[in-house]
Amino acid sequence: MRHARGYRRLNRTHEHRKALFANMSGSLIEHEQVKTTLPKAKELKRIVEKLITLGKRGDLHARRQAAAQLKDDRHVAKLFDILGPRYAERNGGCVRVLKAGFRYGDMAPMAIIELVDRDPEAKGAADRARLEAAEA
Repeated sequence: MRHARGYRRLNRTHEHRKALFANMSGSLIEHEQVKTTLPKAKELKRIVEKLITLGKRGDLHARRQAAAQLKDDRHVAKLFDILGPRYAERNGGCVRVLKAGFRYGDMAPMAIIELVDRDPEAKGAADRARLEAAEA
């Protein structure tokens, strides 16, 4: 029986898992859609839902808690300035996990994890801005 086994370990150490989810949650906040394996997506959903709840609170303590978990000030700023007000009226359920078939190399089940009312222009915005800056 698997009572009181609260999360997936994903064959990683605690430090590796913490870094993995810090990077993935930052990418999800930045791009608002990420493709990954299904177990990682299901575990990432729990983490990002809690971060969005911190963004909805919006006070200094919540901002410091999010900054301790995200490691990048751009992601913290977007979480509190854009995503917090966007989901202020929603009582949870801000993240959606869609199954996306199987990876070709090892047949791992893949998933697309995205924010529910996502901005389609957010994905790849940094690359578009970099290319526009190079042209000018």
